[in-house]
Parts: sequence; structure tokens; C-alpha cells
Amino acid sequence: EEFAGTIVGDLSARRGNITGIDSRPDGVAAIHAKAPLAEMFGYTTNLRNMTQGRGSFTMEFDQYEPAPESITEGVLRGGR
Repeated sequence: EEFAGTIVGDLSARRGNITGIDSRPDGVAAIHAKAPLAEMFGYTTNLRNMTQGRGSFTMEFDQYEPAPESITEGVLRGGR
């Protein structure tokens, strides 16, 4: 739980939406979120850095959504 705030902030910066946080008696927090796949590349390394090597995550497909206009404009211009 000591890293939960940092992780939530990082997921939010990746355009993530936090859907829940479960706290266990042993001090472990499970953070449930939805985030665009494009924002999650390299996340394992960042998560381990934020949690002193103790964090892990799983990922599964949820749904397709239209990209925000700011993202589509960048793609159309040849950027990310």
C-alpha cells in the first residue's frame, strides 16, 4: 500500500482510469484500472522502479474505444 499513490498517479498520467483498489491485510494493494495499450509499453520496468522491485501487474483486453482527438491528430501528422 505504501506505493499505491505513486502507482495511481502514474496510471493516470498514462490516460488510465482507476476502477478500484483492494487492500489486503498483508499490506498489499491491488489497483484495478483501464488504460490504453499504447500507454502500457514498458510499464513493467516503471512499476518495478516505483515499487523497489516488489510490484507486478497483469493485463487483459477490455474494449476498443475511439482515441482522443489530440492523439489522432498526432497520428495523422506522422507522430505518435
